[in-house]
Amino acid sequence: MTRDLTAGHPLKIIVEFALPVFFGYLFQQFYNVVDTIIVGRFLGVQNLAAVGSTGSLHFLIMGFCIGLCSGFAIPVAQKFGAGDYKTMRSFVFNSYVLLVFFSVVLTVLTLIFCRPLLTLLKTPSDVLEGANDYFSVILKGIPVVLVYNLLAGIIRSVGDSKTPLYFLVLSAVLNIILDLLFIAVFDFGVRGAAAATVIAQAVSMVLCWFYMQKHFELLRLKKEDCLLNKRRIRGLLGAGLPMGLQYSITAIGSVILQSAVNALGSVFVAAMATGQKISMFFSTPFDSLGTTMATYAGQNVGARKIERLNLGLFWACVLGAVYSIAALCVLYFFSNSIISLFMDRAESASVCQNVIQNARFFLLCNGVTYFLLALVNIVRFMIQGMGFSKTAVFAGIFELIGRSAIGVWIVPVLGFKGACLASPLAWVLADAFLIPAFFYCQKKL
Repeated sequence: MTRDLTAGHPLKIIVEFALPVFFGYLFQQFYNVVDTIIVGRFLGVQNLAAVGSTGSLHFLIMGFCIGLCSGFAIPVAQKFGAGDYKTMRSFVFNSYVLLVFFSVVLTVLTLIFCRPLLTLLKTPSDVLEGANDYFSVILKGIPVVLVYNLLAGIIRSVGDSKTPLYFLVLSAVLNIILDLLFIAVFDFGVRGAAAATVIAQAVSMVLCWFYMQKHFELLRLKKEDCLLNKRRIRGLLGAGLPMGLQYSITAIGSVILQSAVNALGSVFVAAMATGQKISMFFSTPFDSLGTTMATYAGQNVGARKIERLNLGLFWACVLGAVYSIAALCVLYFFSNSIISLFMDRAESASVCQNVIQNARFFLLCNGVTYFLLALVNIVRFMIQGMGFSKTAVFAGIFELIGRSAIGVWIVPVLGFKGACLASPLAWVLADAFLIPAFFYCQKKL
């Protein structure tokens, strides 16, 4: 059930490993998009804006959770590549202990500060209640997000990228069914959309746990593995916290940008929310390449096959470039039709047209620079997989600078069109740091 990424042609290995990861992310984004479509169709632009206004905070908090768990999986991948299964299991146990701590602390703190943060972000008064209702339910699912992402990360770290995909497919179907049931039938409003997401993720979490226990004997903890080890905890925190903080630092820039867009009004918030959902959907191949290259780099560094890192980087960039061109073509010709899926036919034509025009401009600004995003994901995750998580954090700082600058100085002058330049600028700045940093880290190895 495991897979060795330290032998064979890098292109073949990357494609075979990345495809299941890609489809997993695709289905994850699919049910996120379905949430938004159903909210927009059944509850209108105002509730669509309510959900969208939480987007940057959602990225800030859940991004930290996902990054933390991805970091915890890196020592596991390195020890698997080195064939040191005893130490690998010790890392797994200590990651479980850390997860309990982070689950309690993050859930309590975020629920306490949910509404104050939404107010601080200048969430429009007409959508504030809906935003608080939606996001408070999402935050109660933080333990589910943490556990699922850790289990999926551990399974992928030993080379199995297919199993998390199967569970996400099932979860996506369940999420759609629950969305329609909670919103269209029971009229639970935006709380129903949030509850559907949390329940669907919980199903994936439970399935991952039972599958891992049944099929991965080398991951089954023995009595001697279940000991707290300060060295292992330091190693996990050294890999996990920088990755989590990297997401959060990046998200702070998004929060500042979101605050600037919120001040423009609910129509522009809805356009940004729609554009971001679609862009995240189209960005899933970059996420899957990043996850793949973290595991690829981790296993090869563990096996001391440093020479394979450059080959892996080259072929991952080729794949990223080809997809970037294809995605831009689709967005250019079909973005209006895709955006229209999010619109409620009962809304006035002028409101819908305004949202569509602004969301299209946002998508094209992102699509033209998608290869820059591909580089951000590929190189940053490789640096993390190589064991230099603290170095990769600086990429998030550069993204923070780019988005913050746009939010503070450009949006007040250019309005929504200025906000559309935030991500491209953030990616340029991050790449300017990451590319030389990769070769520096490789030289140190």
